[in-house]
Amino acid sequence: MLTNSDKRYGTVAVTLHWLIAAAIIFMLGLGLYMSDLPLNDASKFPLYQLHKSIGLTILTLSVIRLGWRAFNRPPPLPAHMPGWERLAAHASHALFYILMIGVPLAGWAMVSSSPWNIPTIWFGQFQIPPLPGLAEVADRAATESALKDLHSTLAFSMGGLLILHVGAALKHHFWDRDSVLLRMLPFTDVD
Repeated sequence: MLTNSDKRYGTVAVTLHWLIAAAIIFMLGLGLYMSDLPLNDASKFPLYQLHKSIGLTILTLSVIRLGWRAFNRPPPLPAHMPGWERLAAHASHALFYILMIGVPLAGWAMVSSSPWNIPTIWFGQFQIPPLPGLAEVADRAATESALKDLHSTLAFSMGGLLILHVGAALKHHFWDRDSVLLRMLPFTDVD
């Protein structure tokens, strides 16, 4: 089943969810690791290129996922959920989409404004152009620094939201004993 039903997410939504989730978790760890490397470490440049490539892939997949969601309504939340919990679920999902698009965009903007002019080569295949207008800003170093802070803040926010999201899913599965987690897991049946 490619599309969502009233009981579970379809194959497309589940695949995009888990691909993006795995990439985000990897990127959070990679970002922390590579930012602590000294400038003269030979692995720093290739790791930054990998980070940029995966970030742009997350951006692309997130836009696809948002488009898919616009035409494939998610299954309804369980009837037993109180209003505040429904509101929290909708707000956290909206914030996830904002961050899944905002974190990579902030990173791309940071690289685009950098006075270093290091090209982004997507997985070594082709060059991604800088975002328009950012290479021409008056104080590129200050702009890059501000965007670096923004990218970092948004990434840490994503990490916090991810922890909250996993906790909520586990709460639904083990405490509420409902199908909220199961409907997003591949190869499971939901009654």
